[in-house]
Amino acid sequence: MLPETGFLRIAHIIGDPKKGIAGLFPLSRTAWYSGIRSGRYPAPVRLGPRISAWRVEDIRAMLEKFGGVAK
Repeated sequence: MLPETGFLRIAHIIGDPKKGIAGLFPLSRTAWYSGIRSGRYPAPVRLGPRISAWRVEDIRAMLEKFGGVAK
């Protein structure tokens, strides 16, 4: 379940099996960043010098575009 607003880190978007986090849009980190460069996936927002996150609204729109369920 996604919150109405806020930010998501990459582990919550693509998943992280080592941490036991199931992704909303499971694919590799390389494929995710390649999709960002090509414009297929939303760009991150820089929250700090070493912290990037994605707006929940952007991820929700992406899931709807690709036929996923954004609850």
